[in-house]
Amino acid sequence: MPIVTISRQFGAGGSSVAGIVAAELGAEVVDKKLIEEVAKRLSLQPSEVEAETERPRTLLERLVRSFAALEPGLGAGWAPPYPDPLFDPRKEIIHLTEQVIKEVAASGNVVIVGRGAAFVLHDRPRVFRVFLRAPEQVRVKTLIQRLGVPEAAARRKMHETDSNRAAYIHQLYGHDWCDPDEYDLVVNTGRISYQNAAQMILSGVREQAISAAS
Repeated sequence: MPIVTISRQFGAGGSSVAGIVAAELGAEVVDKKLIEEVAKRLSLQPSEVEAETERPRTLLERLVRSFAALEPGLGAGWAPPYPDPLFDPRKEIIHLTEQVIKEVAASGNVVIVGRGAAFVLHDRPRVFRVFLRAPEQVRVKTLIQRLGVPEAAARRKMHETDSNRAAYIHQLYGHDWCDPDEYDLVVNTGRISYQNAAQMILSGVREQAISAAS
């Protein structure tokens, strides 16, 4: 059963391409559903979980956690963000996100969008890893239409999201998020339609299956 992971630059059509691929495979798209499942298991709001995924921990946050773990008195003046200094919601969210990704991959026939799935499943065989990219101006135009915001706001959101995703992968897995060597296929959706991008992915999935069976 195929397992496809789709990493994507913001505005490069990740969800759209994933939907086409999943429809052709009769597979399930795991994107927002993953966030909802993690939120349910931790009794949190999906918005709280989404705020912590694909976002790096800032230096200030790391310092606060470090001071909170010190012996009483050594961290005077530093108020830990949570009542229990040993409980770190973000750590729990990341751990459970990885667990859910592995669970859905075990069932097979899924298309997992983002959340570091390509790296969580790095050592798992028969996972087809895809990266979608597109020129900035193409993505800005897409985001203006999708978000209904001015160009400057769309460009700012695009840069912020891509930077967060890259830093998140580097912090957690020590890999370069946009390194083409990390993927089986890199597609420029600024030059290739979403439909054709999906067909390229499907061809790769089928070729991988044939190679594995031979």
